Amino acid sequence: MIEEKTLLQQIRDKEQEFSKKIETVKLETDAQIAAAGSERETVIREAVTSGKNSAEELYRREQRTTELEIDRMKKEAESETETANVKGKRNLHPAVDKIIGYVTME
Repeated sequence: MIEEKTLLQQIRDKEQEFSKKIETVKLETDAQIAAAGSERETVIREAVTSGKNSAEELYRREQRTTELEIDRMKKEAESETETANVKGKRNLHPAVDKIIGYVTME
């Protein structure tokens, strides 16, 4: 019977040893999970910041392009307006003469 107790005690000792190992592994795993969670949050934060910066840069670039296009269109419109004014002034007298001739039936 003494041998059985010794054997039982050995089994209990092994169980306690394994229980300690399991607890150590559990603590290590929990620490790794916490570290991975922290790293994940850092990566997400950096990705959001990077995405925001990229979006702002794209917005500024497109805004500059749009402003340049608007300036080009304004200059083109001014040029066309000036051309139309010059042409209108040049054709004003012949047009007036034609209208007067049509009205007076000459």
